[in-house]
Amino acid sequence: MSNPLLSGIRILDLTRLLPGPFCSFYLAQLGAEVIKLEEPQGGDYARMLAPELFTLVNRGKKSVTLDLRQAQAVTAFHKLVEDADVVIESFRPGVMDKLGCGYQQLKLINPRLVYAALTGYGQTGPYKDRAGHDMNYCAYAGVLEQTGVAGGPPVLSNFQSADLAGGALTCALGILAAVIGARASGQGTLVDVGMLDGTLALQALSLATIRSAGQSAQRGSDMLSGGLANYNIYACADGKHVAMAALEPKFFLNFCQAVGKPELAGLPANGAALRNALEVLFSTRSRDEWELLLADRDCCVSGIYSPQEALDNPQVKARGLIRNEDGKPLLDLPIKFSDADSVHGDCPRRQQFESGFLTQRSTVKRSDFLL
Repeated sequence: MSNPLLSGIRILDLTRLLPGPFCSFYLAQLGAEVIKLEEPQGGDYARMLAPELFTLVNRGKKSVTLDLRQAQAVTAFHKLVEDADVVIESFRPGVMDKLGCGYQQLKLINPRLVYAALTGYGQTGPYKDRAGHDMNYCAYAGVLEQTGVAGGPPVLSNFQSADLAGGALTCALGILAAVIGARASGQGTLVDVGMLDGTLALQALSLATIRSAGQSAQRGSDMLSGGLANYNIYACADGKHVAMAALEPKFFLNFCQAVGKPELAGLPANGAALRNALEVLFSTRSRDEWELLLADRDCCVSGIYSPQEALDNPQVKARGLIRNEDGKPLLDLPIKFSDADSVHGDCPRRQQFESGFLTQRSTVKRSDFLL
């Protein structure tokens, strides 16, 4: 069954690499018709720089080549906008205006158009014209400064929280809200999403600490970043690790009973004595042995898996999130609906703009997309 939830929504996507394509990928998986507009010289950079990433975030879309520096292509783009619901772009502020394709110009063509501008720093402010990547936005939002262990340096994560959560998903939420509003009122809007803004908005715990203590916590010392012994990471006998998230007393008590050490429940959660005792305890078994022992004890202790191991997790498999194509994993939409499935689809092959191209959906296989 295809996903009808966003059926009839047409999205023109001028973004490339990760944040914008990930945003439109979710919308495509929800049933929207997403048309990538790519430059003639290579198109989306990810096609060559990271082809497997391109595969993951561009399935189910169409693609057409348009060089908006050419007057004929601008005319063709304006024609597409007449029937579009959404335009997504990630250029620096002002670029689309210079091309004759900015929001103020496009809304004259289609007043109900939702125009989403996904940028690093938004359309206003002293940083609006700066270049940036995920690490820069995390740095400015206070995420990097808080990531790492007490006494150590800031640590990079392999999860692009600014690109994906602060940017792509925040933008998708804004687009959906604006489309609903446009359908009710007949008037579209500009959705201005800065990835720094979206990432800072996710800092709920850090902001709560500032509200209560008047300042940020030291790295590795906040409640959920290492300050509590019962919410921490511990090394096991085999060199692997477990994550203990027994934050509530009932969960930690369950753990203490499961390991036959009820006396640990009486130690302060933020004290060195409990931390030292847990370090010694966890070092006596392997990660998998701890998981087997604690699996049914309702104590919020889990093994720390590599991304490869995560794909084989029985819970992940049971939810049907992972599919294989040519022996390689694909991720589907992580949202379940009672009467709809996510849209799978193939990766789009770029084609020159023709007036009738929108009537057919590409059936190009993954192996064909590199041009």
